[in-house]
Parts: sequence; structure tokens; C-alpha cells
Amino acid sequence: MERLYYSITEVAEQLNVNASLLRFWEKEFPQIKPRKNGKGTRFYTQDDILLIKQIYHLVREQNLTLEGARHRLKNDKDNVAKTQEVVERLKKIRRELLNIRKQLVASAKPQE
Repeated sequence: MERLYYSITEVAEQLNVNASLLRFWEKEFPQIKPRKNGKGTRFYTQDDILLIKQIYHLVREQNLTLEGARHRLKNDKDNVAKTQEVVERLKKIRRELLNIRKQLVASAKPQE
């Protein structure tokens, strides 16, 4: 069962980025609206994380400028979501294949 909210640290670790980048993107992309408690601590929903992953894909993997990413999210959101979903699946498959390869290499080593 997935949790409802994630801290900025958890989201940053998930994407392997700094929390400061998430705060910066929050200013640049008004669609990112994490909940904040009385102390100002951010809490991200699954929808927030999905949007951040889309932004990450556009900016870091597609090398779009922030303006370009904003434009794509505004005008082609469905295609961006589908593309990002495919990329996530391919990354997962790659991790699984690398794990299988690692296991095969380990089992192929001669017994001493």
C-alpha cells in the first residue's frame, strides 16, 4: 500500500537530486503544489511526484530548458506522461536485467 505523503527528502532520494532542486522547480513550475504544515515542511502526493518525474525527464533526460519543459507540460501533457511512463518501465527492465546478469556472473564463477 502506497503512502499518501512523502517528505522532500524522500522525493529527492527517489530521484537522486538535491532537495534544493525540488524547491527551485516548485518556484519554476506552478503545477507543483506540495502541502505544507505550520512549519513549512513540504509533503508531496503521488501526483506531485509523477509531475516532478515528468519535469526531471524533460529537463535532465531530454535536455529541454525550463521554458521548453513548461511549454511541453502545458501543450502536450498526455504525450509527456506516456513517454515518461515508458522511460520508467525501460529503466526498471534495465535494472532487472542487470540484476540477472550479476546473478549469472556470480553463479558462473568456478567453485574453489
